[in-house]
Amino acid sequence: MNNHQQKWLYLIILSIVWGSSFILMKKSLLGVNPVQLGALRMLFTAIFMLMIGFSSLKKIQKKHWKFICYTALTGTLFPVFLFAFAVDHIDSSIASILNSLTPFNTLLLGFWVFGIAFKRNQLIGILVGLIGTLVLILEGADLNPNQNYWYSLLIVIASIGYALNVNMVKKYLSDLDAIAITTGNFLLLIIPAFIILFFTGFFSTFSGTETELNSLIWIAVLAVFGTGLAKVLYNKMVHISTPVFASSVTYLIPIVAIFWGVLDGETLSLVQILAAVLILFGVYLVNRKNKKESKHYVLTLFIKFIKS
Repeated sequence: MNNHQQKWLYLIILSIVWGSSFILMKKSLLGVNPVQLGALRMLFTAIFMLMIGFSSLKKIQKKHWKFICYTALTGTLFPVFLFAFAVDHIDSSIASILNSLTPFNTLLLGFWVFGIAFKRNQLIGILVGLIGTLVLILEGADLNPNQNYWYSLLIVIASIGYALNVNMVKKYLSDLDAIAITTGNFLLLIIPAFIILFFTGFFSTFSGTETELNSLIWIAVLAVFGTGLAKVLYNKMVHISTPVFASSVTYLIPIVAIFWGVLDGETLSLVQILAAVLILFGVYLVNRKNKKESKHYVLTLFIKFIKS
């Protein structure tokens, strides 16, 4: 299989894996609460990453550990809990669409905090995306009065965490490969994950019912495939293609997530579909590059750590 065929294969696999992560969270919540879901997801991913990436830890120097810690907090610790609480209260398909706000926040924080310039079409993309987001949330609240759409704000906050994460990786950890960074992140999160599980009573209340065991299976699949293996595939795709091609997975994730959501009984109105199209069009404008300006690639790097 040549590189052209491989990159398309990786794109399809990643779209399916990351697009399926939202329904996996929804199914996992049938047997555990949102806090336990977040902690178990970190724990399972940490075990997997240490199995495949332990040797990469020697690449991390003393100067890196501070930023490894920061990225662990902003890119993993807080987002996993925010997403778990959000998916527990709103449809998983809506959560996946709102997750597309990450490139907007990456751009804005890159400009305000890290001094990375952006172009006019990218600003237009942000505005288009924000309009789509507002319509999506308002229409969802009207269509599903039994769901608390205030929880959609948790996904917006999580996307800000992802944006901080990728900007810090770009600026302070660019000399480390993704496996070393991710393994370092989860090495730091093992103890917090155990502490959280202990204080939520998981070890004392887990009785091994069929529902609870199924939840553990879903969480393990989410951690191993949605975080660990997906990162490896993404890195390979970046190596054999271009950043612009790799970033196109952003457009496919919500499509897969909406497909699973509809199969699970979730509904989307025509207005919500149009709002989703607006958001994805905004993402396209944000990621589109002028042929003469290929210097900055920070917007295409955010997916590397979006499932940390």
